[in-house]
Amino acid sequence: MSILAITNHNGIRIAEIGFLLGAIGGAIVALGAFIPLMRVWNFLAGVAFAGSFVLLIVATHWGHYG
Repeated sequence: MSILAITNHNGIRIAEIGFLLGAIGGAIVALGAFIPLMRVWNFLAGVAFAGSFVLLIVATHWGHYG
């Protein structure tokens, strides 16, 4: 078995990290509605959303999550 193999358990962990990144990105966007944020924070929210979706795609396709 390869060290880079994505098992069912690892797929679940990858999906959990993806959901966490999505929640962090959503919190940053929601906070921006109350406090004017700098462009850096908007960029970080976008990166968090993009990273979360990539992780969820990896977990679903190769990790047999779902």
